[in-house]
Parts: sequence; structure tokens; C-alpha cells
Amino acid sequence: MSDFSEELIRSKTEDDQEESCVFSGTGMYFPWLQKHIDAVATEGKKEKDFAQTTSACLGFIREALLKHRWQEAAGYMHSYLQVLEDSDSQKRLGAPEIIWKLGSEILFYHPKSNMETFNTFADRMKNMGVMNYLKISLQHALYLMHHGMLEEANRNLSRAETWRYGEKSSSQEVLINLIQAYKGLLQYYTWSKKKMELSNLDKDDYAYNTASRTMLNHSWKTSVNLGALIQTPGVWDPFVKSYVEMLEFCGDQDGAREVLNNYAYDEKFPSNPNAHVYLYNFLKREKAPREKLISVLKILYQIVPSHKLMLEFHRLLRKSEKEDHHKLGLEVLFGVLDFAGCTKNITAWKYLAKYLRQMLMGDHLAWVQEEWNSRKNWWPRFHFSSFWAKSDWQEDKPLACEKALVAGMLLGKGRGFVFFLCRHGLWAILRLRSRTKRTWSSAQGHGVLERELVNGRCIELRPGICW
Repeated sequence: MSDFSEELIRSKTEDDQEESCVFSGTGMYFPWLQKHIDAVATEGKKEKDFAQTTSACLGFIREALLKHRWQEAAGYMHSYLQVLEDSDSQKRLGAPEIIWKLGSEILFYHPKSNMETFNTFADRMKNMGVMNYLKISLQHALYLMHHGMLEEANRNLSRAETWRYGEKSSSQEVLINLIQAYKGLLQYYTWSKKKMELSNLDKDDYAYNTASRTMLNHSWKTSVNLGALIQTPGVWDPFVKSYVEMLEFCGDQDGAREVLNNYAYDEKFPSNPNAHVYLYNFLKREKAPREKLISVLKILYQIVPSHKLMLEFHRLLRKSEKEDHHKLGLEVLFGVLDFAGCTKNITAWKYLAKYLRQMLMGDHLAWVQEEWNSRKNWWPRFHFSSFWAKSDWQEDKPLACEKALVAGMLLGKGRGFVFFLCRHGLWAILRLRSRTKRTWSSAQGHGVLERELVNGRCIELRPGICW
């Protein structure tokens, strides 16, 4: 055992106790608290009561953890263990979980901690109250996975999987399912490595057929461990992805589709954007009709308008023959660019510049006006200020060019963004982008940006929309 683990459990000598500890009325000692105990007082009198002292100790541990003083926290933790003998039964029953959470955090980061110390601590805590065994076993297994000890983690999960304690086991059914699912996830990891090896074999080779049969059997065993959990309402992304991949490998497309549909649409499950992403990717692999793909992404758009799949959603809407889909395509682009994380997305700006032109030339000025009315008071400062003009021009000239086209159509050349870029050579870039004549103008007398490039030369720039 390491020096650190010995430090946590060693007994203090009488001299040590006299010099550095505080005694409670029960004869228990609390080392390292002498210099802090004065902070716990009521009406000017020192409180040496057991509960008050452990409460103070817990506060010191919390402060040490927040400041990443792991060695100091370990010292206080040694004293806080006395809470297991608290006369208050409610505190005594809740103490093991607190000790486990604090102790595992300390041991994870302590400079003198090692795997042996953590394993010893976890094994002791598992047996400190029957209701803690499964939870601590699972968290211990996750710690082992983090350190790459997959076989040891699998053994821990297998022991926990068989845990039973009378009627109490039924109340922890979800935890047991979760333990089985993590065991299945470890099995999936092994399976996925074999799948990669299989892809390197010749399909006509006998070794391929043998390995394929082995993987099918392995898939069935693993899916049993994963299946129970994903029927329980919750967010089970990694388990669902693994389960669906194995179902597809086994050729059970209907089963995979049913799992994903339930995960995305079953009202018992919480709203989860990833559920719709998984379903969409599955339907793409199946080459599902465009209408089906649009219906899935439409729900994702309502949940996360700035999701990276929204540009793909726009492309699907643009190809649709329905006019309401074309209108939604414009709404989607504006929606993406409403978010700060998407302001530098040059693809979104390219799509918007192109689509605005199509809308205006296609007599859909009202659609543009509808989207712009809710943004005209904040988009100019958010996207098209002189600050962003200068910044974009210095950092990403192609981005500045696309934004200028949009700004020109929405605001006109007299505003800060376009005005700044015109002074700093924007049209030199535009000349390189176009060698043919292009003209677009507003419908019904509105002043949309009108531009003519004849043989690569900018002829005219008129004011833009200023609703």
C-alpha cells in the first residue's frame, strides 16, 4: 500500500493526538482542526459538539476541493470519517455516499494517489451500506475504464451484476440495468475492434466467414445487455448508438428503425436532439425519401435551430417542390445565423446570399421582409457593425465578401459594413468571383442591392433594403 493510503488510515500516536487534535465529548479525535475550530462558535462560545465539528470539517473539505488543495482535503477527510458514528441516524446513513464522492474526487487528483489506493478505498466503501454497493461499483468501473483497465472494469461490473439483497434489489433495477449496459458497452468495444479486423479480410476467405459468425454471436450477447436499459426512459446516447450499429450488422433493419423511432418520438423519453440525429443518419443510410428526411430534421430544427445539420436541412428544403419548404429554407438560414457560434460560418453566409437573391428575383420579397422585420433592430449591430467589418476583413476576406453581399441586400451600401469594405478593396475580390454580367434589383420599387459585373468589372452599386 502506498504512503498516501497509509496516511489515510494510520492511527495517531498519543503525542500526535495531544499536539494536533481536538477531542469531542465521545473521546474521538479530530486532527488538523485546532487552528480552524475557533471559526465554529455561537454567541462567543466555542462549540465542540460532534455534529458542529463534522459540519465545519465538511466545509473545510469543500473549500479545499474548490481550490484544488488535494493534500489538505485528504487531511480533513481523515477527520470527517468520524461522521459514520454520528448519533443522528439520518446523517449516519447518508454519510457513506458523501464520503465516497469526496474521497474518490480527492484520490483521483491527489499527487500521491495510485490505482491500488483507489481500489482499496472503493472496495471498503462498497460494503458500507447495502444501498451504496451498486452505485459505487458502477463509478469504480468508470474510473477503471478511464485508466484503460477494461478487463478489471468488466470484472467489477460482472460482480455487481449478480448483486442481490432481498427486496432492496428491486428498487435498484435501473442501476442493475445500467451496470449491464456498461458491461455491454465494454463488449461493444471489443466487438467494434473485431469488426475493423473483419473489414480487412477477403469476403471469399474462410477466415472471413468464421469471424463473421463469431461476431454475430457476440452481437446477440451484447445486445441483450444493452436492450433492457434503452427501454427505460432516459438519455442513453452511447448505448443506443452501439445497439443500433450491431442490429444493422446483423441485418435487423426493422429492429434498428423501431429502436430509433421510440428513442426519438416516445413521449416517455425526454426531449433529446441526438435522438433525431441518429434517426436521420439511419434513414440516410437507408436512402429514405426526401420528405421523410425533412420531417425528421424539422423536429431537430425546432429543438436546436443552430445544429450543424441545419445547412443540410436547408439544402433538402431548397430541392423540394413545395413552396412552404422554400419559405422554411429561408427561415432556417436566418435561424442559424441568429446564434453567436455560427457568425463565422462562411457556408451559411454563402447560402443566405444566394438564397436571398433567388427569393428577390422570384417575387418573394414578402418572405425576406417577414424574416428581416424581427431582426432589423439587432442584426446590424450583431453582424454588420464597422467593428465586424474590420475584423472579418483582416481575418477572413472570403467571409467578409459573403457578409457584404447579404448586408448590401438588406441594408444598402451606405451602412458601416459595406461602406468599410468598399473602401478596403472588397470589389477586387468580387471581380475575381464573377466574369459574367449579373444584375438583381428589388421588386416593386424597393432598393435592393443592384450590382452589375461586366467582364469582371464593378459598374454600379445602389442602396439596399431599409425597412
